[in-house]
Formats: sequence, structure tokens, C-alpha cells
Amino acid sequence: MTSTRYALIGAGHRSQMYVDAIATSYADRAELVAVCEPNPARAAYAVARAAAAGAAPPVVHPPAELERMISERRIDRVIICARDDLHADLIVRSLDAGADVVVEKPLTIDAESARRIEKAAARTGRGIVMTFNYRYSPRNSALRRILQDGEIGEITSIDFSWMLDTQHGADYFRRWHREKANSGGLLVHKASHHFDLVNWWLRDDPVRVYASGGLRFYGQANAARRGLGERPARGTHDGTHDPFELDLRDDERLAALYLYAEKHDGYLRDRDVFGPGITIEDNLALVVDYAGGPTLSYSLNAHSPWEGYRVAVNGTLGRAELDVVERGAVLPGAGVHPVLDPSATPFADTGSLRPQGERLRVQRHWEHPREVPLDSGGAAHGGGDELLLRDVFDGPGPDPLQRPADWTDGLRSIAVGIAGNRSLESGQPVRVVDLGIDALIRPEAASGGPSGQQRGTV
Repeated sequence: MTSTRYALIGAGHRSQMYVDAIATSYADRAELVAVCEPNPARAAYAVARAAAAGAAPPVVHPPAELERMISERRIDRVIICARDDLHADLIVRSLDAGADVVVEKPLTIDAESARRIEKAAARTGRGIVMTFNYRYSPRNSALRRILQDGEIGEITSIDFSWMLDTQHGADYFRRWHREKANSGGLLVHKASHHFDLVNWWLRDDPVRVYASGGLRFYGQANAARRGLGERPARGTHDGTHDPFELDLRDDERLAALYLYAEKHDGYLRDRDVFGPGITIEDNLALVVDYAGGPTLSYSLNAHSPWEGYRVAVNGTLGRAELDVVERGAVLPGAGVHPVLDPSATPFADTGSLRPQGERLRVQRHWEHPREVPLDSGGAAHGGGDELLLRDVFDGPGPDPLQRPADWTDGLRSIAVGIAGNRSLESGQPVRVVDLGIDALIRPEAASGGPSGQQRGTV
């Protein structure tokens, strides 16, 4: 079997999933040839991790040498795990240099850079794979199957609430994500996952977005209003810590990737969540109209005492409800990893009134509800990561659920967040067509409102 030659761009925490996969499960058909990372400590960590798994150590290049790396190392595909605002430039440069792209969500953070990607994709004809792992989670796939099979009829509306707890949710306010110029805010960085799920579940396109929200819990002003008093600027310090602080010395991997790497670029991974400089929101609510007629009501809270999500889809024949608890409580001293997404690091949660688990129910008009069996196997991201990696490295085969995603799916997911950010600024609803991205314009969307005919209805 011919081996595909890969380069990794960005060697932070998330990239390790790909390093491990190439070095182990897919070593017979994939090879990590190069790492493109500006911080030498993080680059060295990725090289050492690949070598420890038995792979040949990849060669390190700085981002300025991206085109040279792709040419000289004969790179077939790059995997981009860099900071969100850097995605567009790295995607365009890689495509123009002759490599296909695999990119972590979000595709990019604003309309201008999205247009650059659109033009590069058309100009080069090369492929861009979006890694929307939540599509692959068995619970989310099961809901797609129910809707696709028409069990609740034509979809009229969907309610979607996502709760980030005071461990995982707080972490977005410690690191580079806390500045909207870097991440597009949680509407783009985090919620692009959620909006992609809705687009995919509905098989429909968002056409109009109205958003409301703000920074209401984290940040310096909120801390002062609640009388929290003086706080350390960062979590890595001697002395007493509170539950909102992250001491990088408590985790060997975080220390290697960030604490010992600070001297090279000055990036602080453990900033105080109640400190100055936070420009993203922690409470958000949206109303999104879809071309085929459904309306989405969405909410995101980043300081919940538990983590998970609730989805309710209403149709002309009934209703489907998916309830997921990824962590039932945040308890100081419980030995839970200090930062990671609980869906990526499942743990046993016993003796709680809100135990970790998932439940999908369907109830048609004039009938009792029925429960749909689910089996995620306790794997990362609800069982989605393993299935996603198989499609990335083996190539997607026939899939009646259409889970593999490309850059156009990435565009539709960020379109909701970008329009939402504009709505937050203006206080007015924003039409997706007004973002000026050609790939988002469909005949039914051009009118700026629901057409009354749902795409893909069975």
C-alpha cells in the first residue's frame, strides 16, 4: 500500500491525536514526515511522541518554510491544528503549494478569510477535509438517522442547549481563545461544532441569524462586581489555589507543551479567568432561520455546574429528544483532569443525581415515547474520534449518513457564528447571504428567509 506523506501544522495538545494515529493504527499507510511549528519546545514534543510510538522522527520546519517543506518533503496532505485565526492563511498556502488539507474546526473565523479559502479551493482543485468528530458520535448519528428516515415528519423547529462546566468552560478564558481576534469567540470556535450538527441533522442551510449575549461571569469587571478581590495573574504559582486556577505543574503534558515553552514565545496557557483582556462572551443565545423553514433556538453557557447538551427536534409527526451528560458535577479534589473536555476524556461518575450518560427518545403523535438504544463505548467524543480518524486516513467510503465533511460544510457552520457575531455588534438580525461568500448562496437562501420547502425531506 502506498504511504501518504503528512505534515503536521501546529503541535499543541489537540495535534497529538493525529501524531498517535499516524504512528500506530495507520502506520502502514501514513507517514508523518514533517512538523511545522514555531515553538521549538512544542515541536520537539511532537517529534519525541512520534518516535516513542516507533515512527521515524519527523523533520521540524518553521511556518515561514511551509511552501519549501511541502515541496522538498513531498508532502501529500497537511493536518492543521494551529490557532483559529491562522487557519485561512495556512490552508491557502498549503493548497497553492500542492498539498491537500485536513483542518480542525473551525475552518476560519471571519467572512474575509473564508472568501480567501473559497477562491483557493476553486483555483487549485485540491481537497479540504473538515474534522467534525461530533458527527461520528453514535448518539448524534442515531438522531440524524431518525430525522433522515422521516420518523417525526417534516422538521419545524429545534431547541439546542449546550452547557460548558466551570472546568472545561473556564479553560477557554485562560488561553488564546479568550481574545475574539484569535478565535472568533465561542460562537465560532466552540459552537461551529454545534451549528454543523444542526446543519447536518436538518440537511438544510442557515439563512438568517439573530444573537444576544455577553461576558457575564468571567472577566475582571464581573469579578469586581461580585467582590472577588485581588487574584494571581496566572494559575501556576505557589500557595493556595481556587477551583478556577490551572497550575501547569500539575500535569506533565501541559507543563511540557506550555510551561516549559513560554520562554520561546511568551504564551501563557494558565491566565486568570477573572483577569483583564477577555473579549469573548460566556452566555449566548441565537435564533437561526433555515432555508427549508425550520427555526433553531440555541444557547451556550460556559460556567455551568455540569457539562452536556440537550436537543429537541419538533416535527409534523412528533418529537425527538437527545439528552447527554458528559460530566454531572465539578467537585474540587475529585481527581478529575484540570482542563480537558469531559467528552474527550470519559470518566466514571457514580452516586450522582445527574450521572454521566446519554438518552435518545422519540415520541410520535398519539403514541408513547420509545427509547433508541445507544452505544458509544465510552470512547473519546462520544465514540466519534476513532470513526473520524478512520475516514481521514483510509478515505471515506459510502455513508448513508453523509458524515464526512469538507470545506463547504465548514463554511456553513462558521456562517452561523460569524453572522451571530455581527448580530451581537449591531443588535439586528443578519442574513447569511450578506456575508458575501458565494458558496453559501443557494437559490432558496438568496431570498433571505424560509422558502417553505425543506431540502432533503424524506
